[in-house]
Amino acid sequence: MAYSSIVKPSDYFGTLLYTGNNTNDRDITGLNFTPDFTWIKPRDYSGNHGLFDAVRGADKSIRSNQTRVEDTSPANKDLDSFISGGIRVDQSNYIDTNSDGISAVAWNWKANGQGSSNTDGSINTTYTSVNTTAGFSISSYTGTGSNATVGHGLGSIPKMIIVKNRDNTTGWGVYHASLGNTKYLQLNDTAAEGTASTFWNNTTPTNQVFSIGTSGWMNNSGEKYIAYCFADKKGYSKFGSYIGNGNADGAFVYTGFKPAFLIYKKAVQTGSAGRWSIIDNKRDPSNVASHGLAANASSAENTGSNYWDVDLLSNGFKFRTTEHETNGNGETFIYMAFAEEPLVANSGNDGVPATAR
Repeated sequence: MAYSSIVKPSDYFGTLLYTGNNTNDRDITGLNFTPDFTWIKPRDYSGNHGLFDAVRGADKSIRSNQTRVEDTSPANKDLDSFISGGIRVDQSNYIDTNSDGISAVAWNWKANGQGSSNTDGSINTTYTSVNTTAGFSISSYTGTGSNATVGHGLGSIPKMIIVKNRDNTTGWGVYHASLGNTKYLQLNDTAAEGTASTFWNNTTPTNQVFSIGTSGWMNNSGEKYIAYCFADKKGYSKFGSYIGNGNADGAFVYTGFKPAFLIYKKAVQTGSAGRWSIIDNKRDPSNVASHGLAANASSAENTGSNYWDVDLLSNGFKFRTTEHETNGNGETFIYMAFAEEPLVANSGNDGVPATAR
């Protein structure tokens, strides 16, 4: 039997839930690691998503639901710092991370601190923070305006890449291997896949670099960019696609692990467009999981409709809704998923199997 290469997925990804209290230097802990990428969203009202990373600095935020340029927090910071076991938040400014009484979620990934320059591509990155074990890297680079390559440091081929121009109000460019190198998606929008060589230069990423074209979303001369790159890791992460069946006994997707975090998106539009739906096992510790948030929207967390209904199982996930943006009949969806537990761990974890919920 093939075992997971990661004994404890919680050493590399974890979700934190907390209630704001409007104080400075407040520590939110509960992780097994110091995060390098944190994504925060207020749950109970319409508030912006905030994405923070150790490469740009904890005080700098970008918003998955907007095209806005990068913000640098003043004295009262949205995110003060990454700390052992979690994050430190202040009273907040641009992104509402700690207002009194708010309910918030923070998703966290481990890379490798601020990192160092990567010279594998035709553009040298300012910093690349990489965790080859977990298949995750963060790279900052400056555009040239010409077709180029950028080093990601993973040592394996990325299956999903998310890029944002930090200096310009362009959209978020997303590469997903299930769609191929001629296609792109927009993290900030419900739009289906687009086709343009100016995004990924019609070139599949390698185990060293990813390619970019001349789109301002990816590569304006002199402008700064941040790229989040993800590779499949057995028993820990999976990036793939599925076809909906339009039935309440919905599509089942095998991942090889019990998901702790799931994003899915209708990618090939034959009817209505689809949001970037986010589910996790902390907001929904038992099935059916239905407390959805949308990466492309500021909307509060869903608390009633069956739009997001999905079972997070020991070996994948299964939809329990006929909603077209989740399980539309014949529709193509892409997803990214991270593990709570591998289906079967390696011998370092005594081969303990994941169990259903």
